[in-house]
Amino acid sequence: MFRKVLIANRGEIALRVICACKELGIRTVAVYSEADRNSLHVRFADEAICIGPPRSAESYLNVPAVISAAEIADVDAIHPGYGLLSENANFAEVCRASNIKFIGPPPEVTRLMGEKEKARMAMKKAKVPILPGSEGVIQSEDEAIAWAKSVGFPVILKACAGGGGRGMRVVRSADELPNLYRAASTEAQNAFGNGDLYMEKFIERPRHIEFQVLADEHGNVVSLGERECSIQRRHQKLIEESPSLQVTPKLREEIGATLKRSLSNIGYMNAGTVEFLMDEDGQIYFIEMNTRIQVEHPVTEMVTGIDLVKAQLRIAAGEKLSSILPKQVEMRGHAIECRVNAEHPEKFTPSAGKIHTFNVPGGNGVRVETAQFAEGVVPPYYDSLIAKLIVHGTDRAEAIARMERALGMFIVEGIHTTIPLHRRIFADEEFRSGTFDTKFMERFFEREKEAREKLQEQVLA
Repeated sequence: MFRKVLIANRGEIALRVICACKELGIRTVAVYSEADRNSLHVRFADEAICIGPPRSAESYLNVPAVISAAEIADVDAIHPGYGLLSENANFAEVCRASNIKFIGPPPEVTRLMGEKEKARMAMKKAKVPILPGSEGVIQSEDEAIAWAKSVGFPVILKACAGGGGRGMRVVRSADELPNLYRAASTEAQNAFGNGDLYMEKFIERPRHIEFQVLADEHGNVVSLGERECSIQRRHQKLIEESPSLQVTPKLREEIGATLKRSLSNIGYMNAGTVEFLMDEDGQIYFIEMNTRIQVEHPVTEMVTGIDLVKAQLRIAAGEKLSSILPKQVEMRGHAIECRVNAEHPEKFTPSAGKIHTFNVPGGNGVRVETAQFAEGVVPPYYDSLIAKLIVHGTDRAEAIARMERALGMFIVEGIHTTIPLHRRIFADEEFRSGTFDTKFMERFFEREKEAREKLQEQVLA
């Protein structure tokens, strides 16, 4: 096992990795920007090193600064968490050249799966179902029109190097394709430094289903079941749960076997998430793979009882999955996670500032992952996620009841948060029925608007 690990991240995920390291007897090194000097991940790590000014580009994304900190602290390995440098193949290569273990897949695999169209073709070759679409990067508007006519409208243009909805456009006719092609390519270039696009058939009302996998360094791969991630706003996940109501035991077993074969073939190692879209007929199609731990990993931990971060560390240290996991992985009960962001719950504008009151809920089946505290400050430089509220119940109904109770007991004063929005979602009948898809939030906001207008009419009457 490693002697000392540097965590190249901040906030709740840095604290989560510190907790896993402590349980394994590993010393930890936190890196921090000047804005995070008083943060909890700095306080609870065994050592801490400032690596630059508040802006991420000058601190958490500054590869020379992170590597210098690792060499100064004489660490064995670096855990990248999620976001920031976690899917940066160049960073993984620098770690390798510096004789520091990168806790994640090899850089070659990260690079392959990070280029969305190459990942799509690799999955197609491994007989993982993919959506009909272009073969390779689209080189021109004329080629885009030809592929769209071949696939059939509507289609969706996607950035090869992208994610989070950027560089993405839905095209419903040939007339609008040229302008949308240019807009998507320009946005992708600005966001990722790469304007390449590919095309897929667009599913009107899909569900977003993802499968959690673990792979050791001896060729063994296991699937730990799926997460339902369809509650999204502008392609950003708000609520995740496991298991999905739409995934049958047979489909779960089939996808698990397919992923075991395909990921072993490409030499995948460590934790990863394979994302799919499910159409209204229950058919699922590969869309991308995230080569890191996910924000929503706790829901899988709650239903399987497996500590994914500790598994990452043990895999990177050379252990086999057979020594890490039980002989039979079982999914028990139902888990749900709400992402609590420092945002206005109506306008969705960022809400940085000082937290005056911070009371987290507890009780049976409730888990909170956060690095915030009363009198702490939410800086304006980073992602707005400030906490993850996770619940577990014997079934979905109990999990929903626990989440409603926990949201009501989660008090944050001094800044705006999305807690009121989550409470409204959990009271919504479509959500409670489990019949939603990725367009849920659009319908939800429309229902709220109609309810407000009806109330205004009644008041006027």
